[in-house]
Amino acid sequence: MIKKKKINLRDINNHEHSGETSDGDCGSCCGNHESEKSSKVLAQYLPAIISFVLLLGGIALDVFNVPFFTDWVRVVWYGIAYIPVGFPVMKQGWKSIVNGDFFTEFLLMSIATIGAFAIGEYPEGVAVMLFYAVGELFQHSAVTKAKGNIKALLDVRPKSATVLRNGDVVSVAPEAVKIGERIQVRVGEKVPLDGKLLSAKASLNTAAISGESKPSTIAQGEKVFAGSINLDGVIEVEVTKEFKDSSIARILDMVQNATARKSKTELFIRKFARIYTPIVVFLAIGLTLLPYFFVEEYVFRDWLYRALIFLVISCPCALVISIPLGYFGGLGAASRNGILFKGASFLDTITKINTLAMDKTGTVTKGVFKIKKIILHANSEESGASLSEKDFMDYLMAIEAQSTHPIAKAILEYKEEGASSKAKDVFEIAGKGLAGTVAGKSVLVGNKALMVANGITVPKEMEAIVESIVMVAVDRKFSGYVIISDELKDGAEAAIESIRKTGVSKIVMLSGDKDAITQKVAKELHVDWAKGGLLPEDKLNEVEKLKDISGAKVAFIGDGINDAPVLAASDVGIAMGGLGSDVAIETADVIIQTDQPEKVAQAIRIGKSTRKIVWQNIALAFGVKALVMILGAGGMATMWEAVFADVGVALLAILNAVRLQNMKWD
Repeated sequence: MIKKKKINLRDINNHEHSGETSDGDCGSCCGNHESEKSSKVLAQYLPAIISFVLLLGGIALDVFNVPFFTDWVRVVWYGIAYIPVGFPVMKQGWKSIVNGDFFTEFLLMSIATIGAFAIGEYPEGVAVMLFYAVGELFQHSAVTKAKGNIKALLDVRPKSATVLRNGDVVSVAPEAVKIGERIQVRVGEKVPLDGKLLSAKASLNTAAISGESKPSTIAQGEKVFAGSINLDGVIEVEVTKEFKDSSIARILDMVQNATARKSKTELFIRKFARIYTPIVVFLAIGLTLLPYFFVEEYVFRDWLYRALIFLVISCPCALVISIPLGYFGGLGAASRNGILFKGASFLDTITKINTLAMDKTGTVTKGVFKIKKIILHANSEESGASLSEKDFMDYLMAIEAQSTHPIAKAILEYKEEGASSKAKDVFEIAGKGLAGTVAGKSVLVGNKALMVANGITVPKEMEAIVESIVMVAVDRKFSGYVIISDELKDGAEAAIESIRKTGVSKIVMLSGDKDAITQKVAKELHVDWAKGGLLPEDKLNEVEKLKDISGAKVAFIGDGINDAPVLAASDVGIAMGGLGSDVAIETADVIIQTDQPEKVAQAIRIGKSTRKIVWQNIALAFGVKALVMILGAGGMATMWEAVFADVGVALLAILNAVRLQNMKWD
């Protein structure tokens, strides 16, 4: 097939709109675009249609032995049929020769078809080049379909930003907006830049950039990402990153460059084709001339015909086209499902993973503390600290309102209106907790060390609790405690099981959280073993130990910030929720744009399906070509079999690669 250009994703999204609507509705201009598109399609197919009609007409005139259709008339007729499809190939072949690249598929096809004309096989010469052109059209259609799977990412690029400047609302390009400026996003518009929500709340559709179909509800002060679509009411956002540094811009750049990072298989085939093609040319020359010295009744025309068949059969088109298309299809299928591979090489590597190490917080847990239980002391009446749950939580929340600790935030979410009382004289006791006065009573809030230091007896049953505990004492009497814990993500256990089914034999958990909690979560998820209380360098050491095991291929899943060293050191680094993490995008090899752990198994399945289809195409191309090549050299195959061995196999390989884009991965 005709040599491929590098697929440039920046060229895909050239459908720019000048209208004021921001949700993709460009009004009447789309009619013009559709008309232009139809014209381009017709222009692409017209040469092949002309050649096909003339070829059929010529064959019909030959079959019915029309008197005038002889000698030079046949040459001119088939010559005209050949030019629309043959001239572009010959032109490209000449350009390659001028650029110093002599042995290309263009040269093979040009020699074979011109040779067919030279020995009077006009219909076959036209047919070979016609089917070659049809193969090009199929290839173009397949690549367009593959690009379409990534096009949704490119379509999220906002065209303009509405900025509040000097009391006025002005529309500017996103690149012109500075950090700290306030932008306004109307209903149906795309958020143009990363920022912090200033409005009370927002409902955003992040499907195009995260693969998550469920709208996200964002609270005031939380992060908002470029490319999200505002679903409800006008919102205001304070810009925190320039457009070039926004998450969506960096992800688009990553996808843009993904096709440039070739797999080892793809690189091998390209190198192979460069060596293989000149060998084939010299073998064809040998097949034409050498029989003269060994065959008694040597007929030059017959051996030349066999050599031309040999050239057509041996064209490496099916390999050169279908393998990159297969990997590109895999990248597109993954992107459509919210999984970004940084290159085709990682589609290959992820299929070899047999050991998986994972972080806990933010990877298999939500990373958000919640009150799990509120326990009032059983002897509260006897101790003079008789409290209802309402009063108990009121004391606790009043004190915690003075703290910025994540656990304090979880406690304050107990009720929206906050504590009904105000705490006074609150002070922190380092490493132990807080003390203060609420409604005239002294209140202690903290850990066991705080209670013991103040002579307060702690119930023994609390020693068996592994989760984080916040104890409360009122007027120096133990009143109760709350258990604070992180929650497992929905489907986390099922996700681990799905990962095992992909062939990962060992799953371990490495966490910075305390070991008791890590072991509890690991037991719930049925992982092989776990370690807690690890610093980033400790995690790195553990992963290095795993990699030292013979035959081990290790992937690590983390949040991409504290786990950056481990992500970089593992065979495949997988970042969870990477959309909001700069470090994840920089360090990881695979980005799971949502926080769904089940996407890891999906990524492995996509990688395995891609590799399977690529090797199917390699086997198909080599198998069929080898068989027909032997038949052709022995004079048992015609140019028509050669067409099937080249163009036919290429079309089958393309159709096989296209399957990736239609598969379901759930």
